[in-house]
Amino acid sequence: MERMLDACAELLDETGYEALSTTRIAERAGVAIGSIYQFFPDKRAVTQELTRRNVEEFVRRVDRRFLTEEYRGWWEAIDAIIDEYVDMHRTVPGFKSLHFGDVVDLNLLDSDSDNNTVIAGRLRGLLLKEFGLADSPELDLAVLVAVEAGDAVLKLAFRRDPKGSPEIVEAAKQLIRGFLLRQLRSWQIR
Repeated sequence: MERMLDACAELLDETGYEALSTTRIAERAGVAIGSIYQFFPDKRAVTQELTRRNVEEFVRRVDRRFLTEEYRGWWEAIDAIIDEYVDMHRTVPGFKSLHFGDVVDLNLLDSDSDNNTVIAGRLRGLLLKEFGLADSPELDLAVLVAVEAGDAVLKLAFRRDPKGSPEIVEAAKQLIRGFLLRQLRSWQIR
């Protein structure tokens, strides 16, 4: 199955979602078309699984950084999260084509929640675990807004420069840190 997902990722980067087909995935993976259908009913299902794999890899990478690096505060953790997103966009096949699935379907990761809401929930959990912020509906909303804003600005960075415009990536960090800082101050949490 990993070979099929790898093949899908490569093809997405080369030709895009519209030109993707289960036949092309099978050919690239070196498997019979029946092997694809054993696991996936169509190309959407393959890209959905690839997106899940990317999300899990993103969370693993962020977790690993949180375990191995010291941060003076949550603001440095936000930078690390953005740095991982940028690095995956540059280095992980298929990631730049799918991001977190929004290219294919806004509800690709969860039928009840849009993709950025799922990502915000995962990141919120990491921040709660690492920095002991008080869990609240306000925190949920603040992280969701930060994820949505960051997603939009980082997409702009990669539209401007295939490697990600450093100035726009830095602007995304400043935007998110500033927004979250204002929110945390309004709740008198530091």
